[in-house]
Amino acid sequence: MMITRFAPSPTGHLHIGGARTALFNYLLARGQGGRFILRIEDTDVQRSEEAYAAGILEAMTWLGLSWDGEPVRQSARTGLHREFVQRLLSEGAAYWCSCRPEDLEAQRKKALAEGGKPRYDGRCRELGLGPAPGSVVRFKGPQSGQAAWQDQIKGPISFDCQELDDLVLLRGDGQPTYNLAVVVDDLTMGVTHIIRGDDHVNNTPRQILLYRALGAEPPLFGHVPMILGKDKTRLSKRHGATSVLAYRDLGYLPQALVNYLVRLGWAHGDQEVFRLQELIEKFSLKHVGKSAAVFNDDKLNWLNAHYLKQTPPQELAALMWPLLAARGHAKPSDAFLAQAAAAVRERGKTLTELADKAEFFFEDLPALDPQGAARLLTDDGRELLDDFGRRLLAAWPAERGDFDELLKALAQDRGVKIGQAAQPLRLALTGQTASPGLFEIVETLGPEKVQRRLAAALAWRPA
Repeated sequence: MMITRFAPSPTGHLHIGGARTALFNYLLARGQGGRFILRIEDTDVQRSEEAYAAGILEAMTWLGLSWDGEPVRQSARTGLHREFVQRLLSEGAAYWCSCRPEDLEAQRKKALAEGGKPRYDGRCRELGLGPAPGSVVRFKGPQSGQAAWQDQIKGPISFDCQELDDLVLLRGDGQPTYNLAVVVDDLTMGVTHIIRGDDHVNNTPRQILLYRALGAEPPLFGHVPMILGKDKTRLSKRHGATSVLAYRDLGYLPQALVNYLVRLGWAHGDQEVFRLQELIEKFSLKHVGKSAAVFNDDKLNWLNAHYLKQTPPQELAALMWPLLAARGHAKPSDAFLAQAAAAVRERGKTLTELADKAEFFFEDLPALDPQGAARLLTDDGRELLDDFGRRLLAAWPAERGDFDELLKALAQDRGVKIGQAAQPLRLALTGQTASPGLFEIVETLGPEKVQRRLAAALAWRPA
């Protein structure tokens, strides 16, 4: 059975790059009927925070990337990690090192001065030392040969073992290091495929050597290229929002973000829009690109607008309402909410934009745009508005056609174009000169609210 995992560190929010890695692992496992494990790598005590761990779970849940079993905490497995260190020591694949930090720094400076790589010189490798305060355990790696693998994305990669120094497995404080812990966890959890960012490429040869030292077959590795901003530098906060929950709070839908993330470096012909089940069926690593992907806000906005338009009004209303409630509006009926959502559904790229455009529905009396009012609520404009208001309220339209005929008749009688006839009405009902369709507005507000708003507009005078 295929088993993949996503193993974030709770030292920050789940960012876009991490979410894409999680998505690729999720799709790969689900497409093969395998298991997808979530492991929180919280052994960095100084930087790990429980709030970040909770945020990662929240972001994964919001994206719809369900994992199998309970999330695993790496910190709960420290005893197991130490057992494997003892095993490596007993088998001669690891050794105690008593070099002091200042000695290591001197070695590093000497290597750099001689034009070499700053690596440990192995001076404790054959001394047969035992444990002592402050000592560390190092891996006794091979000094010849290669650590090579067929990367599932990048192709064949190899490192000369002589270029790899003896990495620390157990720190002086008794804490296992990342490379040791991750190998033990992946090995004991039966992980078969490791898909991660290409910033881990340099860790992979060391981990492959550890697998070999433990007599285990390494999993298949695939390294995903990084995500760049529009300026072709690594995506960071200076490019805008980078965390998953920040995009949620900005009004993006999870299906839009998932759809966009999978297309950052993966393609299936010319298709752009995918449902999650489609992705599960079609995703494969052979179509993941080898070069870095560029994050494009315009493309994400286009996808999000597409999904907003496809969302049923009742569901969209439920998504929009928290944004409107946060602005102090009292909750109306579900039917009113759904009608308001339907009226603005195609007029924004995010839920936040839709809430902005729908807010006039929930105001007692919308504030009139000063410039629009000065231009439209002249004596002629008020006469036109009053005339249409009386016609509209006298024969409340049950159908769009009735409304359109009223507007057409008004324009004809007044000798103006239909657009000119509609402008004062639009301003009176919404406070703005641009809005959703007038029929949708009138139908949603109902006769009482329409009458109050027309009266307020008719009473308006320049300051």
